[in-house]
Amino acid sequence: MCGDGTCGGTEHVGTGAFARPAKRSEERQKKTLSCHTLLMSRPKPAATRDLTELILGYGLILLILWMPEFPQRILTPIALIVTLAMVLARSTTHVATVASAVPPGRSPAEVSNSVSKTARPTLDDLGLTHRGLARSFWILPAAIVVAIAGVLVAKQIGTLHPLYKGDFKHVAGYVLWTLYQQFLLNDLFMPRLTRLLPNESAAVGLAAVLFATAHLPNLPLTAATLVWGAISCALFRRYHNLYALGLAQGLLGLCFAICVPDALHHHLRVGLGYLRYRGVQPVP
Repeated sequence: MCGDGTCGGTEHVGTGAFARPAKRSEERQKKTLSCHTLLMSRPKPAATRDLTELILGYGLILLILWMPEFPQRILTPIALIVTLAMVLARSTTHVATVASAVPPGRSPAEVSNSVSKTARPTLDDLGLTHRGLARSFWILPAAIVVAIAGVLVAKQIGTLHPLYKGDFKHVAGYVLWTLYQQFLLNDLFMPRLTRLLPNESAAVGLAAVLFATAHLPNLPLTAATLVWGAISCALFRRYHNLYALGLAQGLLGLCFAICVPDALHHHLRVGLGYLRYRGVQPVP
């Protein structure tokens, strides 16, 4: 035994024959921490599911857009139901500390023992109630101002033209479709991108890119939806309401259709429909 309790630089705990080196305990702790770090670095099941749902959902949308017209009409309702099911089937997880697991003298915040409470997304979560509607209502008048300005500019430069199939059935159907596009963008893609990416700005940017890419090869529409996709995602994060966004997109889309020549946007078609466009006018 050394007089100061150390031998060869190794501190001993205890005395006599029962003395043991403290370094062994430290090594064990390091190994435990390193194993814990390795386990924590593995992909979480939730992140894997988010990525899988993103790939499946977006891939299904692209598959439908690039199909011939006949199977597209048959499979589009199925794709809408599948994407809707992805959103509704995903539970929101809330983590709470187990009160009974808190040792005496320690606060709940210091204890890692917790339970997860899951719940299906509500209409509030999806932005489909009155919540945020009043605060976000200014979006619709702003879209009207932009649309009027676009019409005046198009009239001035000679590109203004009548709407292709401007009856109520087609206009109403288009507006409903834009509302569902906002649902897909902000309830399917944005929540998963927000969980997968390091910050919200990156999620908004990538969501806008995915939204715009789905409109290829219609380049004018792709450029317009890139800008609108980023704006609408940012607005939804602030107001959490889909109605004003869906109506605004419908209005801006109709304005785009009559202000930009059909020869450029092919009646707002995307995917295979854009490439097969022949400029046939509807029969009166």
